[in-house]
Amino acid sequence: MQKLTCDILILGAGSGGLSVAAGASQMGADVILLEGHKMGGDCLNYGCVPSKALIAAADRAHMMGRLSDYGIANVTPDVDYAAVQNHVAGVIAQIAPVDSQERFEGFGVRVIRAYGRFVSPTEVEAGDYRIAARRIVIATGSSPLVPPIPGLDRVPYLTNETLWSLDSCPDHLLIIGGGPIGMEMAQAHRRLGAKVTVLEGAKALGREDPECAARVLEAMRAEGVDVIEDANVTRVSGSGEEGGVSVVLEDGRDIAGSHLLVAVGRRANTENLGLEVAGIETTPTGIKVDAALKTTNRKVYAIGDAAGGLMFTHVAGYHAGIVVRSAVLGLPAKASTTHIPRATYTRPELAQVGMTEAEARTAHGDSLEVARFDFGHNDRLVAERSAQGFIKTMVVRGRPVGVSIVGPQAGELANFWSMVIANNLKMSAVSAMVSPYPTVGEINKRVAGAYFSPRLFENETVKTVVRLIQRWLP
Repeated sequence: MQKLTCDILILGAGSGGLSVAAGASQMGADVILLEGHKMGGDCLNYGCVPSKALIAAADRAHMMGRLSDYGIANVTPDVDYAAVQNHVAGVIAQIAPVDSQERFEGFGVRVIRAYGRFVSPTEVEAGDYRIAARRIVIATGSSPLVPPIPGLDRVPYLTNETLWSLDSCPDHLLIIGGGPIGMEMAQAHRRLGAKVTVLEGAKALGREDPECAARVLEAMRAEGVDVIEDANVTRVSGSGEEGGVSVVLEDGRDIAGSHLLVAVGRRANTENLGLEVAGIETTPTGIKVDAALKTTNRKVYAIGDAAGGLMFTHVAGYHAGIVVRSAVLGLPAKASTTHIPRATYTRPELAQVGMTEAEARTAHGDSLEVARFDFGHNDRLVAERSAQGFIKTMVVRGRPVGVSIVGPQAGELANFWSMVIANNLKMSAVSAMVSPYPTVGEINKRVAGAYFSPRLFENETVKTVVRLIQRWLP
């Protein structure tokens, strides 16, 4: 076995691992990157990229049926599902070179295509190599969580990893799980021609602001997606495809379909890493880390999904920056969640930055103020016949602590609020900006206006002062 040494050893070539590798190597550190599967990880190959490509195709198909809103005859789309999947594969292929082994070797990273396993607190074995490193970063990501439902181990089922192998559109897609993945794929497949039933054991999009989630559910049901909430699955059966699948609920209902997608969440990839040998503790959701993302072995960091917190690609990238600052530059750095955005790419989109209204009321009580603005008053969206949705901003002593958005481009609008909250800006700073007219981005300024309006237009003291000023102005 060949022995190697390096400054930074990274386990996993997903978003977080690649970001650490690129930053550290280009700053002069000696970096080794281990990846036993596909470069780019889940996001590129099975998650964010293919799902958004599929949603883009579904959006185009859906738009063909509502062209009459714009004075153009509606068209019934002729969907070639296999061609749609080719489109998805083409998008992955176009982005893949950015995450490729060749590109990172060009940065000076040594890439070893093997899984790593700790054999001591500072050493990892991978393939034919035993690697000793000054600092180690665990960026092994997560996998689909498969619940222990009786019969599931005997039924063909799909996850976000295997969905992309389908070459024909499901006749009736059953989805267990009403979270972001389940709801996005439900609407996309409905728009591509499938009958879709979502089975959620609690409330669909239950983590989100209830008012925002209700708008999404209303829109999806109007499109024909059957969303059944409080639907606890007790068993499944069937052979899939020709034989179909059957899902039995706790209340006795038997829901039959042609395909089954399991989308109940993710689990951190922490198995087979030899963590116990390295003195690294885990939690029920992932690897135990402190605010600096260090594990119980102070030489080892865990980032992204492996750290068991917010499982988003952009969080892994954010964590990577924390680690580069700490492990490469030796500077103090801590991760925060107060400004982390999340988005669900249904139509309408749903986005959240910081606290929801309920969370903010619990944390801040009477100090909380909520400002709202309805998308129906945004001229750009009115012109595009898409003016459905709203934004609400949770404000404490003049500073936003959370923003909930539902409507077109909600995810894009959320970018701005992440910057505002990350930099502890006041609503006055938001109000001072100028947006080009007409843009959807004006919504962010208008909600700041809604926050200040009662102070300016409904305040008798202000009116009295203005009258006095007007009397004395030359």
